[in-house]
Amino acid sequence: MITDKLKIEIQTAVKTALVEDVGSGDATTLGCIPTDLQCTANFLAKQDCTVAGLALAETVLKELDPAVKFEVLIEDGSACKKGQIMAIAKGNARAIITGERVALNFLQHLCAIATTTQTFVKETEGTEAKILDTRKTTPGLRALEKYAVLCGGGSNHRFGLYDRVMIKDNHRELAAAEGVGGILRSVRSCRLAFPEIEVEVEADTLEEVQEALDAKADYILLDNMSNEEMSEAVRMTGSKCLLEASGGITVERVAEIAKTGVDYISVGALTHSAGSIDISLEIKPGV
Repeated sequence: MITDKLKIEIQTAVKTALVEDVGSGDATTLGCIPTDLQCTANFLAKQDCTVAGLALAETVLKELDPAVKFEVLIEDGSACKKGQIMAIAKGNARAIITGERVALNFLQHLCAIATTTQTFVKETEGTEAKILDTRKTTPGLRALEKYAVLCGGGSNHRFGLYDRVMIKDNHRELAAAEGVGGILRSVRSCRLAFPEIEVEVEADTLEEVQEALDAKADYILLDNMSNEEMSEAVRMTGSKCLLEASGGITVERVAEIAKTGVDYISVGALTHSAGSIDISLEIKPGV
């Protein structure tokens, strides 16, 4: 699942985080840990979770000492129970202790995203609906957070402003300054400017759904609609385009939304509200 492009993102994120945390040197470790002391460190789950981000933890430690050995026991995307060891690191104690916090910060955050995603995915089992992430990500960490969504069984929406046209409410508002038919004009002009990119239109009402259908949008985003409105949008649409439910999506109502027949359900909370999973690094002298 980790592509060459993602490996570059991981290296960049790790280098930036270590510069921020270590700075000119880990004063405590340099002051009291012998240079050649070796240790074994277990990444221990303190709560049930879905694993994501072990490659970042490994990269952190090996950036500090390439000789560190890192053994993955539970792969990214797999379920991990409270009390299980996800991975074991062995090597120079200075390197491992210095990298502990950065490695855990990445791992705890990405595991939380994967775990949250898996919760939503399980609620939609038995339907065709796919759980999507959004652009509501931590600046600079989007690729990593979207990777964690994949680990949790979700799917990725657009990565940025460049890979899909998304005509949202503010675009529609500005387009309306030129008169009626703003959605149709917007879709046509975007297709002329970027013919190779799919076009999605955000609709707040069923009337706007019809306008988007008339404009032959590839996707229609049903924004903050009731379950009844979404069901009607599905009926109106047939197989003419794909429908995405968005806005106010919670675990409590996602199953009912999936049953309306929408193709996708986008959930900003996967990344912006996931928090952290409790994971500790248990370190002992010797390898």
